[in-house]
Amino acid sequence: MLSWFVMFAIGAMLMASLVVPRLAGAATYVIETGSMRPHLPPGTMIAVQPADASAVKVGDVITYQLRSGDPTVVTHRVVAVGYDGEGQMRWQTQGDANPAADRLWVRPAQLRGRLWYGVPMLGHVTAIVTQQQRRVIVGAAAVGLIGYALTQFGSAWRDRRHRTVPTTGGGRRKA
Repeated sequence: MLSWFVMFAIGAMLMASLVVPRLAGAATYVIETGSMRPHLPPGTMIAVQPADASAVKVGDVITYQLRSGDPTVVTHRVVAVGYDGEGQMRWQTQGDANPAADRLWVRPAQLRGRLWYGVPMLGHVTAIVTQQQRRVIVGAAAVGLIGYALTQFGSAWRDRRHRTVPTTGGGRRKA
């Protein structure tokens, strides 16, 4: 029973952190600071789906680049929607744990997406290994889980076969 629980837990973590986001076109990030506490504490792995700028509204949690083209991202909640002098949409953000809104407004070009879901603590695990190491670990875990499942099925089939023995009358009887 314990081994099934461990297999299920590992499979669920792999699904939540790698498979589901990739299939849905989402990106994954790890919350590194306490600015979004208590909902997204440090170490939370989040999945962010691409979002149309016109669909982002007050209350949404978005991930955005600090500067356009810079890979550094921030995940904060939208607290205001506005427009610049040219009619371009802008968002003012604020971390849930921060006392004041962020000074700079976010432009659509900086938007990476809107929060889809978060898994607490999983980010600590994914932050330890590089992307290449993560691929190797996922592959090894998949092969290991499939191998384990096959041995369990083979063992059950072998046990079932040994419990049923042939009789001389052409039928089978339980031993």
